[in-house]
Amino acid sequence: MFKTILRLSCVLTTCLTALTATAQTPSSKAMTPASEAVLRAKRNAWTVGLESGQLEGLYPRLASDIQRNLDDGDNLRVLPMLAYGAASNLEDLLYLRGVDVAFTQSDVFEYFRTEKKIPNLQSRVNYIMRLYNTELHVLAGPDIKSYEDLRGKKVSFGPPGNSATLTGPIILQRLGIDYQPLFLDHTSGLEQLKRGEIAAVVRVVGKPIDQLAKLPAGSGLHFLAIPGMKLFDDIYTIGELENKDYPTLIGQGEKVETIAVPTVLAAYNWPKGNDHFRRLERFTQQMFAKWDKFQAEPSSPKWREVNPAATVPGWTRFNVAEELVSAAAPAEPAAPVTSEEFEAFVGKSAIRNARTKAQKERLFREFETWRSRQGGAR
Repeated sequence: MFKTILRLSCVLTTCLTALTATAQTPSSKAMTPASEAVLRAKRNAWTVGLESGQLEGLYPRLASDIQRNLDDGDNLRVLPMLAYGAASNLEDLLYLRGVDVAFTQSDVFEYFRTEKKIPNLQSRVNYIMRLYNTELHVLAGPDIKSYEDLRGKKVSFGPPGNSATLTGPIILQRLGIDYQPLFLDHTSGLEQLKRGEIAAVVRVVGKPIDQLAKLPAGSGLHFLAIPGMKLFDDIYTIGELENKDYPTLIGQGEKVETIAVPTVLAAYNWPKGNDHFRRLERFTQQMFAKWDKFQAEPSSPKWREVNPAATVPGWTRFNVAEELVSAAAPAEPAAPVTSEEFEAFVGKSAIRNARTKAQKERLFREFETWRSRQGGAR
């Protein structure tokens, strides 16, 4: 028995000695400080931080599409982040480490200029691409016939941080309307409106809003129309709410003119040669190069509403994106414009019934870009 135990002990000692020797051989894969530094640099070299929004919103879905479509391992890796929304995203883009690109909306500059007094935003933040439009919905009670009737009344903009808390006050401020702001959740606000306890609720979201589209006929609730666009065309485009969107709130053949708020994929305007600029350059190039992936499933259908060459009122396009858009322009003179082509574009565009000179010029520029792309330019 003693001899057996002794033999087993020898065998174990031999095995342990062999394992120790193997672990200490030059072929070991143990990380050294130098090799970890190389790995760290490799992982960070082409990583782009993308700030989206709250989980229940659309921003995270679009951010996920970008991450999947642009993923190229260590050559380009997009890291989406959940965040508070449009206004907070711009602030993070300015000040938070690790945020290179962010979803926001076109009127965020106006909000920061008037509320937070942050200077030179147009030169510090650019846009890579204008995305889908969201419409301003101001649903009012039976006694409210115009925006002027909201003076001194209670108006709910939804919970803090949502898009209406950014856009709604800008609209009412420019119209010179004093009001009592409330920040009720959307369901509570609508219920109080039905009971006549508040004058209106404000939403900024792509039409139709399911909650409003299901309202019964005869409720007396109705949408307020924007009284002309001259006060707003520097940051907004024209939008419309129609009977097909809200059959119980808008009559057959009728339309309600409102504001359309473009969603923006924004980037900090780093100087050329900067490491952040280098990453944004590759990110932007891949967004355009892989655009076909965004037009097909499983990417969100919202991408099919996007014209990558569309402009954003009051913003400057990131210079890499500007170069790519310019390069896609047709080399040969375009054929004369036909009415059918123009009608096809207007039918797809959120900018309709342009009235001011600035609106007409912007509409035609976007039409020219759209037209060039119908011929296969990409």
